[in-house]
Amino acid sequence: MSTTRPYSPGDRGPEQEPEADGASGAPAGPEVRRLSFDGASGVVPLARDFARQALYAWGWLPAATADRRAAAEDVLLVVSELVTNACLHAEGPEQMVIGCDRKVIRVEVSDRGTGQPAPRSPHRAGRPGGHGMFIVQRLCLDWGVVRAPGVAGKTVWAELGAPA
Repeated sequence: MSTTRPYSPGDRGPEQEPEADGASGAPAGPEVRRLSFDGASGVVPLARDFARQALYAWGWLPAATADRRAAAEDVLLVVSELVTNACLHAEGPEQMVIGCDRKVIRVEVSDRGTGQPAPRSPHRAGRPGGHGMFIVQRLCLDWGVVRAPGVAGKTVWAELGAPA
């Protein structure tokens, strides 16, 4: 898994499509939704609710099978972990972008932090804390960090595969 590549091996890059309106069910092409955390409190539940609404709009929920339900729960867990990490290590998140095409969901959380997220090594399953990026690494196809030159902060992204 990556912590240095700004994009996955397919070099999808940042989504440039207009934001989804949520009216069409499963997306025919890439769909993107943005959530600003400016002035918000309770950002982790806010981000999960926002992601859950997107999953409903894109046809991932309600899930017809256990595999589809598990895939949707994985997306919500990754959202929670990325937003929580921004809260704990980077003065809070600024924005979340979630994008979907038929095969992949991409979650991006932007913050003003200077740190570099990484799974705790070695991973200590029985100890509290430090599991967020390990979870992201295990659940995602790939993940990484994008930094814009001359701008404070970063965007941590993660991609999850759609259920079969």
